[in-house]
Formats: sequence, C-alpha cells, structure tokens
Amino acid sequence: MRTLSEFPADAAASIRGVFCDIDDTVTTEGRLTAAAYGALERLSEAGLAVVPITGRPAGWCDMVARFWPVAGVVGENGAFYFAYDEATRKMIRVFTAGAAERADNKRRLDLIEKRVLAEVPGAAVSADQAYREADLAIDFCEDVPALPPAEVQHIKQIFEEEGAVAKISSIHVNGWYGHYDKLSMTRRFAAERLGVDLDADKAAYVFVGDSPNDAPMFGFFPNACGVANVRDFAGRIEAEPAFVASGRGGAGFVEIADMLLARRRPGAG
Repeated sequence: MRTLSEFPADAAASIRGVFCDIDDTVTTEGRLTAAAYGALERLSEAGLAVVPITGRPAGWCDMVARFWPVAGVVGENGAFYFAYDEATRKMIRVFTAGAAERADNKRRLDLIEKRVLAEVPGAAVSADQAYREADLAIDFCEDVPALPPAEVQHIKQIFEEEGAVAKISSIHVNGWYGHYDKLSMTRRFAAERLGVDLDADKAAYVFVGDSPNDAPMFGFFPNACGVANVRDFAGRIEAEPAFVASGRGGAGFVEIADMLLARRRPGAG
C-alpha cells in the first residue's frame, strides 16, 4: 500500500467517479461529519459520479439514494442498488434476487441467527436488521462490547458451515445466500445507471474503503484507496488498496476527495 501522495497525477486528473464504503470510511466513530458530507457534495458538484457501496440495510439506502448528493447506492454488500430518478420522482430499486427467493433465504438466515447467538456470547443481531431485505448482520462491536478477533471469525465460520456467504466489515459480520458481492452489483449499477463497462474502464474510477468486506473492490480497482484504518486489518484482508490516506475514517475520505479535486482536469467527466 502506497501513500496517497504517490497517487499518479495523470490518473487523478482523469477520474470520473468515486465508489465508497460508508462505515468507518465516510463516517468517523459512527458519525457523519460535516466535512465528510461536504466532500461527497463537492465531488458530486464537480461532475464525478459518487456511489456509496455499503453493507448497510435497504431502509438506510433508500434515504441515502434520496437525500445524499449521490448517483445511487449499492447496499447489503451487493444485494441491490437504489437510485433516485429526480425527473420522474421515482426510486429505482434493483435486487439480485426476487422477493420469493429473499423470503426463503430469510428463513434459512433465521436458523443461523439462532446458532450464532447460542454459540457466540456477546454477539448480537445488528440494530438495523429490521430494515434489511436480503442479509443477516451480526454486531460484534457497534452497539456491543468488542468481541475478540477469534470470536468474529467464529461467527463467519458459522455462516459458512450453513452454506452462506459471510463477510467481515469494521462493525458487523454480514451473511447471505446468493452469488453476489459488492463488486458484482457495482458492475451492474455502472452498466445500467452510468452506461459504463467497468471491466474496460475501471482505471477511471476510484473505490475508497476500510475493511475486509471491501477486498473485492480493492482487488478490482487499480486506483483503490483506503482510509488509514484499513491498516488495522493488515494480514486479515484478501486484497489491499493501492493507496492509503493518512487520516482515519471521514478525515481520510476528505483527504482523498481533496486530492482528486485538486488534480482534476477541467472538463473531465
């Protein structure tokens, strides 16, 4: 991982969009600061497509897509994307799985929930679970005392033993049934909403993240950036970002936004 100062000027000048995690990337200690929100707005006003790519639930993502200065949002680790069409005043909601499949998956996830709570003392169902459509989020440090890494891995192992996919974020273990992740739905969002083939044009987009569930994005985008707290997961993340900011959380996101805007070529995008 190189420092942000090593980000090539010519690459920064031609960036057309920013995909970003939310928790501990745009937020800081669970809060969205004015500076970080302002960075989102400045990027959008400069003509870049800004798209949060998050593990957070559908209920939150509906609000983000509707009220934040973004082109849309990918939520629940790739289960769907939402985009608000201002011209028609309609929310576009695209899911990987249909309603019947999601309902069947929920029944299977309910069994995993019971097992996790029985086997991992101190773990809890995430407070935002009621607003989720496709996954189960187990809280290991957001609203509960932080669990040891071995217990977090145990939660992930339970999901996998039950045939589910599981990813560790900075606050939750998210599990689901289905063959998707943050990257697969980001590709679909880019094609359907931005008219972009990311496989051919990935160098024109930056992803900013902080934790292991961002690994597919870090590995795909050659100009991926991490906020400084990504270093907390050294040795426990399948792919690392190419560049790392000096600031943690929202401060690091602002640092990355400032760098991109300072080097932006007039008329780019």
